[in-house]
Amino acid sequence: MNLPTAIPEDLGQLLAPYLVRQRWYAGPVDLPPSAIRIEEARKLCSTGGGSRHLYLVILDAAGSRYQLLVGERRGSEPAELLQGHADAVIAGLEGRVLYDAAVDPELARELLPIVTGGIEAATRVRPVGAEQSNTSLVYDDRVIVKFFRRLVPGRNPDVEVTSALARVGFAHVARPLGVWRSGELDLAFAQRYLAGGSEGWALALTSLRDFYDSGVEDPASAGGDFSMEANRLGSVTAELHLAMAAAFGMDEGRADAGRWERLVSSVAERLGRAADDGLVDRDLADAAVSRLRGLDDPGPALRVHGDFHLGQTMRADDGWYVLDFEGEPARPKQERLAPTSPLKDVAGMLRSLDYAAHVALAERGSETEEMQGAARAWIAHNSAAFEEGYSTEEGVAALLPRGVGRDLVRDAFVLDKALYELDYERSYRPAWVPIPETALRRITERLAG
Repeated sequence: MNLPTAIPEDLGQLLAPYLVRQRWYAGPVDLPPSAIRIEEARKLCSTGGGSRHLYLVILDAAGSRYQLLVGERRGSEPAELLQGHADAVIAGLEGRVLYDAAVDPELARELLPIVTGGIEAATRVRPVGAEQSNTSLVYDDRVIVKFFRRLVPGRNPDVEVTSALARVGFAHVARPLGVWRSGELDLAFAQRYLAGGSEGWALALTSLRDFYDSGVEDPASAGGDFSMEANRLGSVTAELHLAMAAAFGMDEGRADAGRWERLVSSVAERLGRAADDGLVDRDLADAAVSRLRGLDDPGPALRVHGDFHLGQTMRADDGWYVLDFEGEPARPKQERLAPTSPLKDVAGMLRSLDYAAHVALAERGSETEEMQGAARAWIAHNSAAFEEGYSTEEGVAALLPRGVGRDLVRDAFVLDKALYELDYERSYRPAWVPIPETALRRITERLAG
C-alpha cells in the first residue's frame, strides 16, 4: 500500500500507546505494535496554505477495526491547540505532530461537507461530552455528526435503523442528513441536532431531587412530577415498535421456537451463578426459571432498540426523541440485530427508572429506610405511567404476548437486564453493584410467587 507521504510508513508502530488510552478502544491494554495493521490511509484535505492536513486512517488492532481521524500540524503550532488533550496526541515527529483531528476545530469543520456530500457546512464546531464508543461533533447547533470509532462490516445499526424509521414516517428520530462510507463500512452519520433538548436521564434526576427534597410521600404531589413525561415516553416507545414492525417486518408467534428457550437458558445459567454467590435464594431462583420455561408462546419478535434507557432519549420542544440504535455494545452484533420481543425495550426503560432513583438517592448520601421507601414509591409511580402510555397506544397489543405471558416476558427481560448490569458493575463500578443486586432479589421473588 502506498501511504501518503505525510503519514510515516511506520505509523502502525506508533499507534499502540495512543490506542490503549482511548475510551473507545476495546482491545488488550498490552497491545503490541505488531498487532496493528493499517488497511486504509488517505488525505482528506489540507488547510492553512498546506501547513495543516487531515487524514482518514482505518486499521485493524488485535482483530478489531477502528477509524482514526488524524490531524497534522507543524510542531511549533499545536501546543496551545492540544493543551488539555494529552490523550489526543498520536506522535511527535521531526517538525510536526500527528493527533486526533476531532480536537482541532479548523480540521473538524472540514469533516462536515465530507460527511454530507457538500450539502452542509458550518462555522462553529464543538464536541459532545466524553463518549465511550464514538465521537460526536455539533456544527452550528444545527447538525450533529457521529463518527464511529470501532467499525463493523455492513451497515451500522444506528444508521440503518434511524434511516429506516425516518422513511416509514416515525417522527421521533432526528432527521438523517448524510452518511459517510468507505466500502462496506459506515464511518459517520449526520443528523439534525436537537437544540435545546434535555436528556431523559437528566430530567428524571431533576424530578427525583425535587421529590426527595420535598419530604412528601406521594411523588405525584411533589414539584417536578415526572409521570406525565414517563407516560408520553411510553407512548413514543410503542410508536417506535410499530414503526420497527413496518420498516423491518415481524415474526409472528413462535416463528423461531428456540429464541425464547435461549433467553431462558441464559438467564438460568447467570441466575444460578448469582445464587452460588448468595445474591438470590436458590429455591426462588429455580422456581422463577421454572415459571419462565413453562411459557408456551412469548409472542411476536421484531427489531427493537436493544439498549433502551433514559440516556437514549431526548425531550425537545416538540416531544420525545429516541437516540442511538447501536444496541448494547458488550453484546455481539448479530445478537443485537436479532428480532426479539419489544418488551426487551420496555424492560430496559423500567430498569433505567430504577437506576435513576437509586443514583439520585446515592447523591444525597442518606440511604435511610425512609428514603429507600421514597425511591420505591417514585419507581412504582413512574414505571406505571410509562407502562400505561405504552400499553394503551393503538395497535401495540398486536406486537405483544397474550394474557399472563406479557408480564412473564417483560420480567424475563428485566431479569436478563439486571444480570447484565450486575456483570458490568462488578467490572467497572463496584459501588453501584447493590442496584442490580436488589433488583435481582425483587424480580426473582416476583416470578417465583
